[in-house]
This record gives sequence, C-alpha cells and structure tokens, in this order.
Amino acid sequence: MANYFQRLCGLMRKAIVQYDMLQDGDKVCVGVSGGKDSVALTLALAQLQKYIDIKFDLVAVTLDPQFYSKPTDYSRLEELFREKGIEYVIKRTDIGPIIFDQRKEENPCSLCARMRRGALHDVAKELGCNKIALGHHLDDAIETFYMNLWNEGRIGTFSPVTYLSRKDVTMIRPMALAVESDVVAAVNQMKMPVVKSACPADGVTNRQNMKDFITEKCKTDPSFRAKSLNAFQKKDLDGWGPKKKI
Repeated sequence: MANYFQRLCGLMRKAIVQYDMLQDGDKVCVGVSGGKDSVALTLALAQLQKYIDIKFDLVAVTLDPQFYSKPTDYSRLEELFREKGIEYVIKRTDIGPIIFDQRKEENPCSLCARMRRGALHDVAKELGCNKIALGHHLDDAIETFYMNLWNEGRIGTFSPVTYLSRKDVTMIRPMALAVESDVVAAVNQMKMPVVKSACPADGVTNRQNMKDFITEKCKTDPSFRAKSLNAFQKKDLDGWGPKKKI
C-alpha cells in the first residue's frame, strides 16, 4: 500500500531544501484554519522535525473568525495536536462579524484574507516566531496565476518564500511542490480530523470557479500542473526558481 503521508512529507522536504525555507533555530508558526491543507501541513512539519537535518520549533495557531458570532469547535484538533506533542494556540477574533454583519461585504474574500494575515502576523510575533507556514499547494499557485491574469491582467502568483520587512517575519509555503490530490490522499490515509468552514461564502467564490477550471483542464491535459510548475521555475516567476538543487 502506498504511503501517501510519506510522499507528502517528501515533497515538503524537497521544497524546504530547494527554496531554503528553514534554518536552524527557526520558530515556525503554522496557520491552521482547520481545513485539510493546514492540518496536513502541521502534521507533516511535525514529522519532518524528526528526520530533516534542520533544528526548528513549531507552534500551530488557529484564528477563529467566529462566523455568525459563534466560536468554532476545534476540540478534535486540540486532541490531535496534544497527542502529537504539537503546541496549539486558538485566538478568537471578530473577523466574521465585522465582514458579514457590520460591513455586509458582497465580495468578502479579499478583505477576510487581509484581516486574517494581519492577525496571524501579530500572533506569530507575540509567540516569538520568525517564520509563518501556510498550507498553500501547487494547485493554489496555479489558480492564483490564472485569477491574476484573467481578473487583473497581470502575470504573477504567490511566492514559495516571502520576507515581510515591516513585520520582520518570513512566510513559507512548504507544500508548494505538492498538488491537492497529494494532500487529500495523505489526509484520508492518516484519517486526519478537519473542521468544516462555516464561512457563508464557502464554495461560491471566484477561487472555487478557478478550482473547477483547473480540474477540467487536467482531465484533457494530465500534465497541465507539471507544465505550469516548469514554467514558474524556468522563468523564476515570483521566486519559484529553485535556490538549491537536490
């Protein structure tokens, strides 16, 4: 039987080394929404701590948006991380009520993302972290590329590694070389608990439309994702050119 979790760890190790994401002494804040990507990222980083030749500390952080003004139940994640010996911090926020109740945003995703990023940066600094790990994978990068191209007329996507000078913190995306199916397979194999998002806009966003486009494109061209990654790396688009060869 294939070990999908081990494969995900291997892809993450490759990305960490190629893009020089981690160094000895780093303290990494993992942004945990409760979805499959962030939970898999956290467990895989904890696993990598055991055998990668880099000494780093890890703390998982969840910012509860409190959609509908109700706190989200993260008890299953609390139990999981406690079993794995992973420090876990939950911060309740007013992001949900501000966006949907007070401002009544028709297109809430961009503002929500900015508010969550700002809050996560602040919590990371409070906890003494110099790195923030996010659960974005290659499919997310490809979706972002086409959203930027079609919606804004510009070429670009997010970077595997981004230093934020204003906060003096570095954002890393260790799953940059994994695709969504790698994550899904690992989550299913390890029976990882996930927390369903209560966001009123979940599943009806422009991002979801782009996910559907990528899925359909890959049905007619199975190498679509690999070609996209190759293009990103060859042109060193937004820092996607590998810094080290392994």
